[in-house]
Amino acid sequence: MILLQAIVFLILEKFVLIGLIVSLSMVVAMYATYAERKVAAFLQDRIGPNRAGIFGLLQPLADGGKLFFKEEIIPLTSSKFLFILGPCLAMITALLTSAVIPWSTPLHLFGKDIPMQVADINIGILYIFGVVSLGVYGIMIGGWASNNKFSLLAAVRGASQMVSYELPMGLALLGLLLLVGDLRMSVIVQNQVEHGWHIIYQPLGFLIFFICALAECNRTPFDLAEAENELNFGYHQEYSSMKLGFYLFAEYINMFISGVVMSCLFFGGYDIPFVNEASWGINQNLLGIIGFCVMLAKAFFFVFVFMWIRWTIPRFRYDQLMNLGWKKLVPLALFNMVVTAAVILWLKK
Repeated sequence: MILLQAIVFLILEKFVLIGLIVSLSMVVAMYATYAERKVAAFLQDRIGPNRAGIFGLLQPLADGGKLFFKEEIIPLTSSKFLFILGPCLAMITALLTSAVIPWSTPLHLFGKDIPMQVADINIGILYIFGVVSLGVYGIMIGGWASNNKFSLLAAVRGASQMVSYELPMGLALLGLLLLVGDLRMSVIVQNQVEHGWHIIYQPLGFLIFFICALAECNRTPFDLAEAENELNFGYHQEYSSMKLGFYLFAEYINMFISGVVMSCLFFGGYDIPFVNEASWGINQNLLGIIGFCVMLAKAFFFVFVFMWIRWTIPRFRYDQLMNLGWKKLVPLALFNMVVTAAVILWLKK
């Protein structure tokens, strides 16, 4: 009976945590569209959205309502099942990535410590890479099923870009994993709490990872899959209503989760810099909430940088994109891995 109660409590605990993370991701994605337009307006000396609500804060709700009530059109010559599957797959893979993120220190509720992590699996980093690599199928399937030559060309671009930049992204993390010696995200964050942030030891690895994250999220200057001046509207040209909304939301969720992952890998996750939180002597739950807010602040900073880059740097040509990935980032990532391995070996002697 006690075992059954423990299992039921565990299932409820995980379902509540999953619901909170999904809700948070959706709200962040919704207001990231508002933030994007406000950041663009600030950089271009404009006002931006300011009609719907105070300071335009209800603009995302207005945009969401518009997408919900728009007529949904499925092209007659499209592959209907795959046409619907594409945006669903993009959205699901975007949300699945957050499952291994340690959002804060454990909270003490109902007489027990509850970890703020859906699954602390021993292959946390590999899980993230596996789910991210599945995301390309959402773009590829949607572009192909539309039966539109521009959508297909954009999908091929997006797929080849994401496949090309996954390699240097993975190689960039090898140096970090040599330092930590574990693939679990919770261990990676805890290692930084005890020994300092990884950005200090792996600045080149972080730079490569950040550039690859821009490419994986199809963000400027790597937004060739959505190059309006070349391919009309990109891989989701034939989509309307909430199917288009799913693709747009998936991009912003990927931005947010990328910021969270970079925070966990290189910037200590929920760790507050230059502060020993244990010496505060405050409640464990309050400490967890503070850590969660710190994590969000770091993630939002990266989302802002993504937006800043979009309105600052022009788009690459396709040959420049491939040249950077294969001829620059891959050798740099290998160099970073070899130097890290040599330093660790020298220190152990």
